[in-house]
Order: sequence, then structure tokens, then C-alpha cells
Amino acid sequence: VQLQASGGGLVQAGGSLRLSCSASGRTFSRDTMAWFRQAPGKAREFVAGIFRSGSSIQYADSVKGRFTISRVNVENTLYLQMNSLKPEDTAVYYCAADRSVILSAMRDQEQYDYWGQGTLVTVSS
Repeated sequence: VQLQASGGGLVQAGGSLRLSCSASGRTFSRDTMAWFRQAPGKAREFVAGIFRSGSSIQYADSVKGRFTISRVNVENTLYLQMNSLKPEDTAVYYCAADRSVILSAMRDQEQYDYWGQGTLVTVSS
């Protein structure tokens, strides 16, 4: 089982990026999937999550209205569309997946067994 995150890069404040997370090894349609990020010198934090079939989506307050999480189950792929980027969005972004994560635990990184390697997003001011 493997998750591969991609799409990071350097962008100016106000710009956009789209992150992708490609899953392989089995079908992930029944997994809760999420994006987390870790800024330099800070703990990893929840960004956005999508529950199993997509019936429920949650966002961190800091990204609500700017980021959109989505998934295409037939492609085993998770996306994060990031608009109106700010310098404080600079971080390594990780995708995560786990079949056992329940809705109320979506924001808890300890609940996820499968992680991508991370992709760096740098937003310049």
C-alpha cells in the first residue's frame, strides 16, 4: 500500500496550487482520506479531510473558503485545490488514508495508518 503526494512548488501569495495524492496497492474508496501539513518548527496539523465516499468534508478554519478537497475513487486519487495562498500556508503537505477512521476522528492524525511522503508548498510574499 502506497500513497504518493505531488503538486507542491513555489508560488506567490494569492496564487493557486493543486496537490494530488495517488493511492496504490488496494482500493481506497472506503477510506477516510485527509491532508495534513507541517510548517517549519511547528507540529503537523489537519488541513482537510473527506470521509469515505465523500459524504462529509471538514476543513481547518485557517483554510476554509480557500482550499477544496476532493477525491476520484475510480482513480484512487485525492486532491487539494489551494487558492488565495498565503505565506503562512508554507509547509510540507502530507496525504493520509485509513479505512477505520470514523467521522468524529477525521482530524486526528494518530488515526491514520497510511501516509504519503509529503510535498513542499512554499508561498512567497
